[in-house]
Amino acid sequence: MENWKDLYAKRTMTAEEAVKRIKSGDRVALGHAVGEPCHLVEAMVNNAAAYRDVEILHMVSMGKSEYCKPEYKENFRHNSLFVGGTSRKAVESGQADYTPCFFFEAPKLFRTNLPLDVAMISVTPPDENGKCSLGVSVDYTYAAAKTAKLVIAQVNAMMPRTFGTSLDVADIDIFVPFDEPILVLPAPKIGEVEESIGRYCASLIQDGDTLQLGIGAIPDAVLRFLKDKKDLGIHSETFSDGVVDLAEAGVINNRKKPIHTGKFVSTMMMGTQRLYDFVNNNPDVELYPVDYSNHPNTIAKNDHMVSINSAIQVDLMGQVNAETIGTRQFSGIGGQVDYIRGAALAQHGRSIIAMPSTTKGTSKIVAWLDDGAVVTTSRCDVDYVVTEYGIAPLKGLTLRQRARNLIAVAHPEHRAALIQVFEERFGEKYE
Repeated sequence: MENWKDLYAKRTMTAEEAVKRIKSGDRVALGHAVGEPCHLVEAMVNNAAAYRDVEILHMVSMGKSEYCKPEYKENFRHNSLFVGGTSRKAVESGQADYTPCFFFEAPKLFRTNLPLDVAMISVTPPDENGKCSLGVSVDYTYAAAKTAKLVIAQVNAMMPRTFGTSLDVADIDIFVPFDEPILVLPAPKIGEVEESIGRYCASLIQDGDTLQLGIGAIPDAVLRFLKDKKDLGIHSETFSDGVVDLAEAGVINNRKKPIHTGKFVSTMMMGTQRLYDFVNNNPDVELYPVDYSNHPNTIAKNDHMVSINSAIQVDLMGQVNAETIGTRQFSGIGGQVDYIRGAALAQHGRSIIAMPSTTKGTSKIVAWLDDGAVVTTSRCDVDYVVTEYGIAPLKGLTLRQRARNLIAVAHPEHRAALIQVFEERFGEKYE
């Protein structure tokens, strides 16, 4: 058997040499979010003239996404599993496509409907045993590396080394050593609205709960109001800097988790360098492939699971649209349904949709979802909707009761219109 060091040396080349192995018509998956191998992607775009109809597949991109530019429409076509800021315009114009999928099912697509020709990923340098960490992006990246015909890895010494899942040198066909800072997600601005939402959400969290928190102002605001809680745990699709504060304060210690006891469990992460320093070589942090970490059956094993997600709209029946503005695809499903279903299956599990009551003066609690809008999460799945005006319980309530509770947490300026719809629909006065 060949020594891993010899294999590594034999398979090492420059990015310019590596991307020449990509062929026209190939489907290429990129490492996810801040795990994107930016140096490799730049080399691929620089080599665009050599390609026709190369399909670029990923969820959210935190990089430049230059392959989405109109001048490359003959060379690349982007297939997005989660529309983000850098790919939204291309999807809207028809230059790129969107494929809906639950996050936990993305690896299954690589084995079935969307087989991969190439995976371009980021890894740490091999350890003494020839193991490369996938750092901050295990999610679908692990499955991409395991199923693609050709695996090209940017070896980045600045990538945090995380525990839980790794690749062997033998799993990778081409190594491109190139160190560069990991993409960062700046800390969000938390205003009065987010603080109010955070305070209400925190009141629904009990000592010993395991949390799924996304990223952004609302999840970070929730974390601000958990300082008096005890023995909280993390089993989340991702987490950001706010978790570090509570971990260092001993509030989050994962002691009460029935699985992965004592461990922070995630599938990816995005944040600032402070977060990356916290997870680097930290044996208490474990990242797993998304078809394990986000699988509702795995999530449900955390008896006191609390999922907190956001939405674009919630209608008076409790249907949640977290993806579209009318027919415009704004984002994607991501892991919202994975965790809401997991929380529903867990003993003592709870799911929360947390959002401001308005956006740009428009109510996010609506009588009906916009024409063409999708239902991301069904009305049967959500336990609570939280805005800056309070908590609306939904689980086990009639349509009439749900509508009353949701109107009560809508922005005061929009309640009259919602009350009119309520009274017409249910034939009774709203008091």
